[in-house]
Amino acid sequence: MKISNILVQEAVILDLESKDKDGALVEMANVLAATEPSLNAEKLVSVLRERESLQSTGMGEGVAIPHGRIANLNQLLVAFARSRKGVDFDSIDGQPTHLFFVLVVPESSGGQHLKALARISRFLRDETFRESLLEAETCEEIVQAIQAEDARF
Repeated sequence: MKISNILVQEAVILDLESKDKDGALVEMANVLAATEPSLNAEKLVSVLRERESLQSTGMGEGVAIPHGRIANLNQLLVAFARSRKGVDFDSIDGQPTHLFFVLVVPESSGGQHLKALARISRFLRDETFRESLLEAETCEEIVQAIQAEDARF
């Protein structure tokens, strides 16, 4: 599974305006829902909040992978957001989060979502990849960095 195949390019945010966790979830959900007619922004925010209430998806090293299952969704979707200033996302290392991959999967996705989460996690462990996302000046550069990382595996 290639992340670039499920990345919604219109849902790439170069610089989140939100400064807190809940605001970031709302902002990312609104952008993704605006690009996908089958998504309801309020429902998506609710699903992401519910998942975050179990345990933060802030993995440390400035990255987070908020995710959730949505009924009546036909495919896996990924959005990307970057916060230059950083967001307090309750990460395990207590540091601000700068890079976000939002993964939304059909309610009956089976193991597909686990494969997508594992692949995104592997990408984000690579410091060079994280730096390329932090340094990108345009949405196109973000997409190209993700495509390049996909091509490596």
